[in-house]
Amino acid sequence: MSKTRWLVLLAGFLGCWSAASAQDVVLIANKGVQISEIKDADLHAIFMGEKTRFADGSHAVPVTLKGGAVHEVFLKNHLGESPGDFRAQWRKAVFTGQGAMPRAFDSESALIEYVAATPGALGYVSRISPHDNVKSLAAIK
Repeated sequence: MSKTRWLVLLAGFLGCWSAASAQDVVLIANKGVQISEIKDADLHAIFMGEKTRFADGSHAVPVTLKGGAVHEVFLKNHLGESPGDFRAQWRKAVFTGQGAMPRAFDSESALIEYVAATPGALGYVSRISPHDNVKSLAAIK
């Protein structure tokens, strides 16, 4: 097998492996959040700026990752959005004065730290990230 072909196969394998490991996305919330599960429709409405409250009436503060596999999997599996569509919808809301884009973090650890310290905060991380100082929420269809 040629060296070039071997590198292409290796790159393809690593791409599939990292995408598959990113499938395990965990919804996290500040420990003060009273709900233990959230409907995907409510999740979509909160992250798209259509709602500012959880089903129990408490204030919701959505936060995101700036990018990466976990961000893409969350958008696709829970919001039904691509990263480009998500960005475009928020840019439109910002430019028309209808909302401010959710705060975005470079790392899962920074996102977890913010969620732990912010009442009503809601975000997502990979299942492998330690997230003992926040609570996990179950997503329901």
